[in-house]
Amino acid sequence: MKSFVHTSYIALLFLVLLTACSKKQAVVSRPAFAADSAYAYIERQMAFGPRVPNGAAHMQCAVWLIEQLRACGAEVELQKGFMPDYRGANQQIYNIIGHFYTPEMTNRPRILLGAHYDTRPWCDEEEDYNDRFYNVPGANDGASGVGVLLEVARQLGVKLADSTLTKPVDIIFFDCEDMGTPRVYTGEEREDTWCLGSQLWATNYERLSEKPVYSFGIVLDMVGAPDAYFPLEMYSTNYAQNYQQKIWKSAEQLGYGAMFASQQSYPITDDHYYINYIAGIPCVDIIHYDIRNATGFPNWWHTRNDDMSNISKSTLQAVGEVVMSQL
Repeated sequence: MKSFVHTSYIALLFLVLLTACSKKQAVVSRPAFAADSAYAYIERQMAFGPRVPNGAAHMQCAVWLIEQLRACGAEVELQKGFMPDYRGANQQIYNIIGHFYTPEMTNRPRILLGAHYDTRPWCDEEEDYNDRFYNVPGANDGASGVGVLLEVARQLGVKLADSTLTKPVDIIFFDCEDMGTPRVYTGEEREDTWCLGSQLWATNYERLSEKPVYSFGIVLDMVGAPDAYFPLEMYSTNYAQNYQQKIWKSAEQLGYGAMFASQQSYPITDDHYYINYIAGIPCVDIIHYDIRNATGFPNWWHTRNDDMSNISKSTLQAVGEVVMSQL
């Protein structure tokens, strides 16, 4: 009996060790990403003030973004053009594109990452009518996506420097995403007044006789809130379901399944829509949208309250790791 207990104990210990090893092997390695850095990039954008298209803060931020991408080792392209705004007037567009690649990657399919850097000129979700004419500060709606992608760019720069970059990546900071028809406007309603920068980029891309090939794209919008909730956006499902499922699976494996919900949301007109519809590149939107409230968007959306209180380093870390896991 004594011998039986000893043998059973050894067998049990062996099983425990095997289980522990199995669990250890199942742990997903976390991609390099620093939320502190992303947070600092957001603070720097906010220091310029609201980045309303063609205002001083907007132009200063654009120059700064170009400098940051170059400092990370990107080949930077400034795409300029015009698009009609909600009044039908030509709106100047400045899209900023950072290309990360090595010479041998020139003809390989690229990954597209995008976010808008402009902020909305009107706080038209404010209850008080007079408050609707203020500019949106844009900490979450604009700066958060850019902040995450600047930290991604920094990580890509490290990969370029130590020769571990395996896929070419283009990071695009789109202009004039938030210029859609304001609620205070009483004139004739025009179509396609949102996402002017991505419309310009996608239209120019579609017209190229020799196009660079993109395997897929990811757009980030409002990705910093403490209570962030990223459902399966419907345009992403319709145009890029395989990539969407892959991204959400990675989020689950990294422990962010509650944030990257398996719930299907309504279609949202964001920069990814025109990348899909016009350029024909499968593109997924990671955007805060909660169908449990009236608008689907947070109560600070398009108000004067879109400030740094809406930014969580934990959320930035989650989104950053999920994006990096795809590169």
